Amino acid sequence: MAEKKNRFPFIMLLKRFVGPYKGAVALNILCNLLSTIFSLFSFALLIPILEILFKTSNNVYEYMPFSWDMSVIKNNAYCWVSNYISQEGAMKTLMLMSVLLVVMTLFKTGVAYMASYFIIPMRTGLIRDIRNLLYDKIVDLHIGFFQKQKKGDIMSRMMSDVGEVEASIMSSIELLSKNPIMIIVYLSIMFILSWKLTLFVLIVLPVAGFIMGRVGRSLKKKSKEGQTQLGQLLSQIEETLSGLRVVKAFNAEKAVIRNFRNMNERQRSTVNKVNRRYMLAHPMSEFLGTTAIAIVLYFGGTLILNDNSSLTAAEFIYYLVVFYSIINPAKDLSKAMYSIEKGTASLERIDVILAANNPLKVVDNPTPVKPFEKEIVYKDVWFKYDEEWVLKNINLTVKAGKTVALVGQSGSGKSTMVDLLPRFYDVNRGEITIDGVNVKEMTTYDLRSLMGNVNQEAILFNDTIFNNITFGVEDATEEQVIEAAKIANAHDFIMATENGYQTNIGDKGGRLSGGQRQRISIARAILKNPSILILDEATSALDTESESLVQEALERLMRTRTTIVIAHRLSTVKDADEICVMKDGEIVERGSHAELIEKDGLYKKLYTMQSL
Repeated sequence: MAEKKNRFPFIMLLKRFVGPYKGAVALNILCNLLSTIFSLFSFALLIPILEILFKTSNNVYEYMPFSWDMSVIKNNAYCWVSNYISQEGAMKTLMLMSVLLVVMTLFKTGVAYMASYFIIPMRTGLIRDIRNLLYDKIVDLHIGFFQKQKKGDIMSRMMSDVGEVEASIMSSIELLSKNPIMIIVYLSIMFILSWKLTLFVLIVLPVAGFIMGRVGRSLKKKSKEGQTQLGQLLSQIEETLSGLRVVKAFNAEKAVIRNFRNMNERQRSTVNKVNRRYMLAHPMSEFLGTTAIAIVLYFGGTLILNDNSSLTAAEFIYYLVVFYSIINPAKDLSKAMYSIEKGTASLERIDVILAANNPLKVVDNPTPVKPFEKEIVYKDVWFKYDEEWVLKNINLTVKAGKTVALVGQSGSGKSTMVDLLPRFYDVNRGEITIDGVNVKEMTTYDLRSLMGNVNQEAILFNDTIFNNITFGVEDATEEQVIEAAKIANAHDFIMATENGYQTNIGDKGGRLSGGQRQRISIARAILKNPSILILDEATSALDTESESLVQEALERLMRTRTTIVIAHRLSTVKDADEICVMKDGEIVERGSHAELIEKDGLYKKLYTMQSL
């Protein structure tokens, strides 16, 4: 199967994405067929004009009973034109033929436009559908996937690569509908006019096709390389914008500029090679087409001059016109193949995301979520990201309504431990249960609906304050939002902004201070009203005044809720019901603040160091 996909990538593209647009494709094919037929009829008017109107033929024609025999149809057409000339004269016949030519061309161009008209919604729909698929997949994938990917590269796949795939799919449709229809119809007429000459043409054309195909095959590799480099470029831009403060603080402007320019130049060089080969398609096909016409002109002319052909001079001219009409579809066919090669390379990059496996499996019959009442239990939990164990044999019970704090040095496994509870990752060994139900037996939606998070870095969106507070909560009223903001000590500063709750806070909440961003984040958690609260270093990045306001808001939020707190500042967790001290992925001490001080172990050492 893999080999077939490589040989016929357009079949794969159409099967995957074109299903919802079968009607549009059928109308497009019908219109292309009609356009080709009208084109042939308009060309056919040249023969009677040349042979009869300008007296290149002295034959006398008599009407024959109609049949689908080509010679009968041709005879009757000539008969009608001859009679019209004899009755109305040459001038009126010329005018009539000219009007018919215009009418047939109008029909031809009209249905050609309708072919494009019907296919346009498909073009835009394909881009929408593929981006929707990608975005849905990105939102659904587990967090671990994105730790190995660059954001800029993912953005490149959603924008640039999707455009390439859309162009490739449209080329695939032309490859299977418009161009083959035209080529088949034109070749049929050519066989009817002269089978000898057409057989000769079929020997000449594959040679030209082979030469053009050699160029197309080199496009896929370079195109994929160019798209990868574009992703790296976007990643560099995203990282620079995110870390601009650090860049300036360390006087690293020249270094990042030099790095960006080198990457930009490499991408430009690759794109130059791709575009030069792509642009070679038109002039190469035109040159080879003209060469083929010259050869056919010589060969056909030789047949006529030697009386070895049934073709008349006028029919030979018509034959050349039809043959020349094959050149454009053949050129489009070659360009379509180039486009398909480029699109296939982009599709491979998109499929890295679409085909990514989400290890967070959902059981066939998930347990319905119930209000949290009893306890959270970590039982013999082991976890690792790659090779090294990050958590080892964790056993912990968090009773409903209690506060448990996780403390310890950086890298001891605190954040990983709380990430396992909402199933951002799954444990490798052991289990985590909520009221006796394994978290793996719940849907992630139901599981996470029990929880609210307040992180060290308040994650806000480029939107209004109101929409940031109501994020993830549907149908929240203004009164509920205001009440949540008041509990979070946020209402006063919100009302001091230019548009109150409708003020836009900028990218990542950049128009607010750190303490303000954190209080908006707390208001969001309050509005959600979760049973289980996870606080991950929620005050560690704040100044003393902001920390005081945020701590007060957190204490209000924690009332009557089950809370797991990660803290570096041990003074903020002195009142926790249980404090777990972690080291190298294990819980090495546990107890209340007083009990741990009395043990005179690692906790007391850390607490004493912070007090000093």
